Amino acid sequence: MKVAVQQEDLQLLAKTLQEQLLVEVPSVEFFQVKCGVNKDELMILTQHSSDTIVDSQTIFAVLEEVLQSLAPQKEQQVQCFLRVFGEKLPYAKRFLTVQRREGEAGGDREDKGDSTLSSLSFPPPSSSLTFSPRIDETEEEELFDPFVGAPDLSASKPVLQVKPMMLGAAVLGFVVLAAGAYFLTRPCVMSECKQVQIAEQLKTESQQLTRRAKSENELLAVQQRLQAASVALEPIPRWSPHYQQAEELQASLSGRVEKINQVVKALQTASIAAQKIQTPAYSLEELQARQHLWRQAIAPLEAVSPNSELYGLVQAKLLDYRVKLHTVNQQMLIAEKWLKKLTAAKAVAKAAANREATAKSLNDWQKVQSTWQVAVNALNVIPQISPGYQEAQKLLVEYKPKLAAARDRTTKEQLAAKTYQQAVSTANQAKAYEQQNQWQAAATYWDQALQTAKQISRDSFYYTQTQTLIEPYSVALKQAQEKLQVTSNLQQTRTDLDKTCVNGIQICTFSIDNEGIIVRLTPEYDQTIQNSSVNSYSENLTTSVDLTNHLQTLREALAVISENANLPLFLYDAQDQIVYVRTLEG
Repeated sequence: MKVAVQQEDLQLLAKTLQEQLLVEVPSVEFFQVKCGVNKDELMILTQHSSDTIVDSQTIFAVLEEVLQSLAPQKEQQVQCFLRVFGEKLPYAKRFLTVQRREGEAGGDREDKGDSTLSSLSFPPPSSSLTFSPRIDETEEEELFDPFVGAPDLSASKPVLQVKPMMLGAAVLGFVVLAAGAYFLTRPCVMSECKQVQIAEQLKTESQQLTRRAKSENELLAVQQRLQAASVALEPIPRWSPHYQQAEELQASLSGRVEKINQVVKALQTASIAAQKIQTPAYSLEELQARQHLWRQAIAPLEAVSPNSELYGLVQAKLLDYRVKLHTVNQQMLIAEKWLKKLTAAKAVAKAAANREATAKSLNDWQKVQSTWQVAVNALNVIPQISPGYQEAQKLLVEYKPKLAAARDRTTKEQLAAKTYQQAVSTANQAKAYEQQNQWQAAATYWDQALQTAKQISRDSFYYTQTQTLIEPYSVALKQAQEKLQVTSNLQQTRTDLDKTCVNGIQICTFSIDNEGIIVRLTPEYDQTIQNSSVNSYSENLTTSVDLTNHLQTLREALAVISENANLPLFLYDAQDQIVYVRTLEG
């Protein structure tokens, strides 16, 4: 029974030391403390994991601080060890001597009913020993391990009650008094609890402070005070008479902190949204993000009850936030409108490209041009502040050259159509002159019609149609030129005949047709020839000879004219008798 009680008390002391180490050395997540007794000396072993780096002096200082708050009844020897889990030997060691203060009577627990605090006497730092793994394990100190079989406190619960029993040694008195002193020195155990008083006062004042707050910073100041008061209540232990009150106050303060925190977050979100709306939004996604921010800011504020002390501040902000949200909503509607126009422009451009791929006639290209024009016009009106502006500008760079190309092609087709019509019209005029036997004008117009038809571009829709006109126009021109040549020849023949048939007197008359040249001697000339024959032996012999020679010369001249005109010649005298015939054969 004595051993069982001793183990329980040693476990309590180890638990106390372990908890204090975890509080004082937060950088280490896990400590294990074991206590044992060897030859009436208290031995303390502190262990930690191999992946943790600790300062041995800090560990021993914490143990020293805890032991200084305890009151043994007589001088005691304490040995402290520091070891890594899994190792056999400690790597650091410290000897402590617990002794009574000077001037105080000594005695066992059985002699006096109370004891006084004593001081701990530590050897100089050089007394701390660092053991090497090469230590001879045959030494007597290493053969005995007082911690073998000591309980593992890593999974044990705190022991709040100690069974006071006599162990027959001063060590147990030391342990019991150590545990009692530790629990009694916790906050709000033996004295008034200032933390609770401050929290109660702040609980009352916080409502008024919150109600008076006009800005985010003022709310943050109230929130920080509430958080500080709540944190101050956390160290109050369960065995404190103020523990339940502290728990209730902490819950109340935390609830108010949470409510204020929700409002503060909403105000901060609104501040971010207000900064963003200072610059234009260039995408629908950006506007949607702003809309989301304003909704995030408004939703928590709308949830604040009219009975809440935050209601006044919230309502003043809500009106402003809703107006700004409405503005963003309107911007989104306008942005969606322009984006729809952008989408429509893309669809029209696609239709223009499809028409362009199959366009042939002037009418087709006019439709292509007008379709591209509609797409470009739609993009041109998208304002710079619209989310679709940047994309619209990029599309304009692509669409404008296509519109220009379609316009040029339409102009070319218009010119081709006009040229085609002009060629046809000129040819019709040439035919009209042919019907009037005006071969000079007909040839001129046929030549103009032909040259006009040849001007039409190869890539024009009218090129193929015009090619069907080239050959007949060329033939018609050639025929007209031939007719013109014939007409010109006839005119020259007439001129030649006019000169030949008049020589002082009217020698002859003539007519020309397709059958040939018919020349008739005049009665005046015929009479002159006859007279010349009758008087051939008269004194006017010379005149007669001249007249005879002249007739021969006339025949020869008419023969030349017939040959030049390529027409047969028929010469008649005044009595309409054939006197000379020349055929084309000669």
